[in-house]
Amino acid sequence: MTHTNKPSTEVLGPERRRRWSAEEKLAMVRESFEPGQTVSLVARRHGINPNQLFHWRKLHQDGSLSAVSAGEAVVPASELAEAMKQIRELQRLLGKKTMEAEILKEAVEVARSRKWIARSPLLSEDDQ
Repeated sequence: MTHTNKPSTEVLGPERRRRWSAEEKLAMVRESFEPGQTVSLVARRHGINPNQLFHWRKLHQDGSLSAVSAGEAVVPASELAEAMKQIRELQRLLGKKTMEAEILKEAVEVARSRKWIARSPLLSEDDQ
């Protein structure tokens, strides 16, 4: 007697992926927070994996899901920290350069008042 080993499951093709809009994700997340609703029940109703809904719920709690639905960009915390560091450094440099410019203006005024330097005809009144 010969037994043919048939596979217990048939592979019909690659998994079908569905892209959900931010509004659809937000609606499912809100539905999962309603009284009497469970993540499993909502996920089954919409044909998604419960883990996916848990992930969207976490994004929603972090504010990322609503940022995406509002059309805002979501920036990783590491990029935000680096950008804030760069902003502080640029503000510090701007303050330093502003102070240097004020000191130089005062030095030119003192030098002109003591006639150490002559007024330059090449400079307009705005540049002085």
